[in-house]
Amino acid sequence: MKNVKRIGFVAVLLAVVVGGVWYASHQAQAGAPTVADQAVAAPAALVTKDISLAQAQAAVAAAVAKAEATKTKMDIAVIDAGGNLKAFARMDGAWLGSIDIAMKKAKTARYFDMPSGTIGTLSQPGGPLFNIEHSNNGLISFPGGLPLKAADGTVIGAIGVSGSTVENDHTVAAAGAEVVK
Repeated sequence: MKNVKRIGFVAVLLAVVVGGVWYASHQAQAGAPTVADQAVAAPAALVTKDISLAQAQAAVAAAVAKAEATKTKMDIAVIDAGGNLKAFARMDGAWLGSIDIAMKKAKTARYFDMPSGTIGTLSQPGGPLFNIEHSNNGLISFPGGLPLKAADGTVIGAIGVSGSTVENDHTVAAAGAEVVK
């Protein structure tokens, strides 16, 4: 009796498998969509905007002009949307130590799409971003870094300025940001 049950089970299993194979081949021949056909199409790639070299150089030139007008010697960094250096100027006599600071101010502004000084306000002891300056290989959380935006408001890069007081750094960065549209 056990063998009869076993043979019956195998027969039913074989009928299901053969039936499934026949059904699948019949559907494929009839042009019905297969599982592969029904797979979700890959989503389209994101379209991103980035600062052009001409825009980056114009921002640096405007910042240098503002620094000269304020009689300061600045290091000025412009980065692209991905946080990579796009244009840079070290004015004659500007501090060597400010090179890294200018680049980090720009990266801080780009990584968070807000002025570096705003990050500074939020990162004070007891603030919601306390100690954030230790992330991303070091951020600079005082004024002088600003996001650069296209005419439609899309962030396309950032500018960072260092070499004087944070107020002067911010003023010079704002002059550079103003020409990028």
